[in-house]
Amino acid sequence: MTDTPIVTRLKEVRARTDVTQEQLAEAVGVTRQTIISIERGNYTPSVALALRIARHFNVSVEDIFAYEA
Repeated sequence: MTDTPIVTRLKEVRARTDVTQEQLAEAVGVTRQTIISIERGNYTPSVALALRIARHFNVSVEDIFAYEA
């Protein structure tokens, strides 16, 4: 787990839209392992990657990622 208090709802968003980890990874240009790590909270995506993910689902970054201090 990272020290950065980022909460992700990526898995929930993927499930609602029937997008697999592999499909998302391909669409945003990363590996499936990166998506797994983000969903588990082991990896905090860059701003650019967070924006690509949000754009893929046509939502705001805040709909998927939140900062909790």
